[in-house]
Amino acid sequence: MTASPRVAFFTDCYLEVNGVALTSRQLEVFARKTNRPFLCVHATAPSTRIVAEFNRRFPLRRGLASIHVERDLQFDLNFWRHQSAVSRVVSEFGANVIHITSPGDVGLLGAYVAHSLKIPLVASWHTNLHEYANSRLQRLLSFLPHTLKRSVGCAAENHALRCIIQFYKLADVVLAPNLELVRMLASKAGRPTFLMQRGVQTDLFSPSRRTAADGLIRIGFVGRLSPEKNVRFLPKVERALTERGITRFRFLIVGDGSERRWLESNLENADFTGVLHNEALAEAYANMDIFAFPSNTDTFGNVVLEALASGVPAVVMSGGGPKYLVEQGFSGFVARDEEEFIGLVSRLMSSPDEHRRMRGQARTAALKVSWDRVFEGVYRAYELAMDHHSKEAA
Repeated sequence: MTASPRVAFFTDCYLEVNGVALTSRQLEVFARKTNRPFLCVHATAPSTRIVAEFNRRFPLRRGLASIHVERDLQFDLNFWRHQSAVSRVVSEFGANVIHITSPGDVGLLGAYVAHSLKIPLVASWHTNLHEYANSRLQRLLSFLPHTLKRSVGCAAENHALRCIIQFYKLADVVLAPNLELVRMLASKAGRPTFLMQRGVQTDLFSPSRRTAADGLIRIGFVGRLSPEKNVRFLPKVERALTERGITRFRFLIVGDGSERRWLESNLENADFTGVLHNEALAEAYANMDIFAFPSNTDTFGNVVLEALASGVPAVVMSGGGPKYLVEQGFSGFVARDEEEFIGLVSRLMSSPDEHRRMRGQARTAALKVSWDRVFEGVYRAYELAMDHHSKEAA
């Protein structure tokens, strides 16, 4: 029997609250429970107490030169100071493949260590950073005419994508969370590219955790409250529903971010919980009746899977990865545009029999998804990377 690859995993998100961090932690759990050698290299905040676990985890403290990318995510401009220590630990661990998650400070360091130690490199794509650049720049330039603002944003997006592709060309094998990205990366990066989807904890996220019984319809959103999630569309949904005579509903907004204050001022019927974890998060999902996720930039959409597992039909946009998670008319709906999105939410609210049927079907769809199956595929990609690397070196 062939020995399992010894993986040094460099993740830019581990302690944060986002899909990358969740996937990173689940991959580590999978490696431990299947007795695979796995070293997790991740960053912590400057004030965090460092506890290194040889052959298990090697946390690195971000320093004063860090800049905030999100409220809970930083990029340390001086992260290279860890290079010598990390190279030593990776060598002592005996890694024969390195996996990085993005061109963040940890990912850049991981790519350098792989190159310097001549270790095969796997790079997974988790976030459409180029689309984020467009969205955020347009928000900053809101004072400009729409055409000019859009033109500048698109130029920034195209430039960012070219830079990111150069980074992914460093890898022997690339992993992507949806089929559109698999095709795009295979074409532009010219590297073997494979699907790396996500799983869901169906024992944690379950309809059985529902406690709401007041007759209100709750329209839920879970995620980072930031421009790229298109959350400013939610007040438009509220106004449109009210104009149609639908009044017995509230929004349940779980998460935090730069747009929270604006949303609190512009949503009249909404409860904001902030960031929730574990059982509290599972209860919030189960208390929702419809999951409204208007993002066009998500590469996958872990939150959509968690909603489905909780028995909550989802309405998503046709842009990005969430459309691959929702079976049209079975576990939810995929909207072509914002007008159709509003119509589909209204349809679910006005059709109790259809809604009841779709709640059960959403749960059924989620039960087919497994983290273990996802990560077995990732380990096959590690073996392909090792084989590809040895052939290129020969």
